[in-house]
Amino acid sequence: MSGRPEEGLYGNVESQSSNVSQGGQRGARWDFEGDTDYSSVSRRRLEGMYRPQWTMISSVEDILLGGSTNRSEMKLNEFLLSNLGGMAAVDEDHNVTMDAFVQEPDAYVQDQRLLKRIFNLTEYQVYKLNHEGVFFLHQWRDYEGKDTVTPFARVKLNAALTQIQREERRKAEERLRREEEERLKRAQEMKFTISTTIEDVLFKGRTRVMNIKLNDFLTMELEGKGILRANRNVLLKGFFKNPTSYIRDAGVLGEIQATDAYLSMEKAVREEMDLEEEVRKLSDKGVNNVLGWSRAAEEVKASVRDDIKNSLDAALEEARNPTTTSAAIKLEGCYESVYNARWSHVVEISGGEGTGMKAEEGKPIHSWNYKKAGDTFEKDDGVRKSGEEPPVLMVLTSDKGWPYSWHMTQDLPKDFFVNCEVDRVWQIVKEGLTAWFSNFDLTLNSSPVRRLLIGTPGIGKSVAAGSYLLYQLLHCDVEELQVVAHCFGDTMYVFDKTAKTVTKYMGEIISKSVLDGLRQRGMKGYIIYDVAKKGKPPARDFLPSTGWGMIVVSSPKVSNYDEWEKQTKASRIIMNCPDEMDVKAMCAWMKRGLGQDKQAEYWKMVKKTHGNSGANSTPHLRCG
Repeated sequence: MSGRPEEGLYGNVESQSSNVSQGGQRGARWDFEGDTDYSSVSRRRLEGMYRPQWTMISSVEDILLGGSTNRSEMKLNEFLLSNLGGMAAVDEDHNVTMDAFVQEPDAYVQDQRLLKRIFNLTEYQVYKLNHEGVFFLHQWRDYEGKDTVTPFARVKLNAALTQIQREERRKAEERLRREEEERLKRAQEMKFTISTTIEDVLFKGRTRVMNIKLNDFLTMELEGKGILRANRNVLLKGFFKNPTSYIRDAGVLGEIQATDAYLSMEKAVREEMDLEEEVRKLSDKGVNNVLGWSRAAEEVKASVRDDIKNSLDAALEEARNPTTTSAAIKLEGCYESVYNARWSHVVEISGGEGTGMKAEEGKPIHSWNYKKAGDTFEKDDGVRKSGEEPPVLMVLTSDKGWPYSWHMTQDLPKDFFVNCEVDRVWQIVKEGLTAWFSNFDLTLNSSPVRRLLIGTPGIGKSVAAGSYLLYQLLHCDVEELQVVAHCFGDTMYVFDKTAKTVTKYMGEIISKSVLDGLRQRGMKGYIIYDVAKKGKPPARDFLPSTGWGMIVVSSPKVSNYDEWEKQTKASRIIMNCPDEMDVKAMCAWMKRGLGQDKQAEYWKMVKKTHGNSGANSTPHLRCG
């Protein structure tokens, strides 16, 4: 059998079952022009009226014999009698079945003239093809020995195949036109988010021509020239790397490479392969999406082509700026100030004078331990080992203050106190976030648990707990949480962790629009909503529908939170007042520059003025 690609297979063989001329029909256009001029529409209509009578599972016997059937058990003489008359016969020793005859024709018929007449019989060609495993038209399509078949049988089978391929081509043109319309629609609607992959940014959602199969391309564009069964699963991106490995006949390959269709497709495929290589290089450097591009080192960005860098920068800009409004105010330097807030702490001094407390710089080595108590946490001192004593109090200081101080008109201190109770609130919130981070399936686990923090005025729920939650949320992995919004009624401060910026928005409608825009761009975030002094609870639809968590901070006044709590099925956190040791540590911190005697006097004054420690003892100690 010949391995040479069969040129005649996809030549201009007209259908024998249709009177409609189909010569000159264009191949499907992979450049997706998709025009709908009168001639192409008319052609599609006419072709639709004359559907092929054959399919790829039609048998070669039906196609060649038109309903007559061969029998594998038919004897040679019976075959000769029915096809050549009684004058052509062999002796009984050579009267074998046709199955045996096609294996060694010369062994049973020595008369070469008779043998030639037998070979030219269409009925014999059916036996021959069946013997070589060609029973159906799809097997004929991939058969490499077509040049060993008689011209009449070959033309007839090719005609049936051509009919089907023309119909397939018509359907492919329609499909490609629809796909291009859909692609253009997607491109127009495409909005880049921080989670948009580098691949999607660069390819812009278009169909990848490099993933088209070689044989499909040859069929659609070159009437099947060069098709080989061995190449049935070869993609164009593999073919264009080394064409001679797949089409070894230099003459056929040369004819293919000289066509405009080949040159146009080669250019498109190589461009896609170059983009694919750029995607791979960035992935090797840990840059897989727009968020990764925003965090990439300058040398990584400098290593890519200018056009690719421009595309990625534009996508990042779109993802970062979902809403442009005159109500937006950038707060310069505030993100860094909050994120890099300085730690201090107060420890108890055994047998010490004055308050018995000492202020120290830095974050303490050990903190408080907690144990689960139903849906909440309780302080657990029982598991603490000797030498692992926690501080009495921790302090966080931001040179530019905190959102609570930005929101208030009066000048407030730039630090706040973190006692065990404030840290307990964070531990509860963190547990819900951790569970959510471990399962980001938005259909099953759309958002972390909604929380409601309730505490009496002055115990630290706004200044301390709210600010502490903000600080900890900013330090969550940016891959898992990209935005933190701290709201005070209709004033919102948006901390964008990808851009490291703080933006202030005024007005509930604008704030909600900004949050919805961030969600639509794939950003996941958390909202700290302080009901504040005016007592205005968040709107029912203020929280984005998926991908965002929220905690509402409120006094015990029921009207501040009742409706929101019912609607969102929020889980409550009740915050307790600071105890006496907390207040004493606060006094020690505030008077840390004075001697022990002065600290002791201040503590006595606070205790005498406010009585027993608790909510009423701490308002002026910036618990908020």
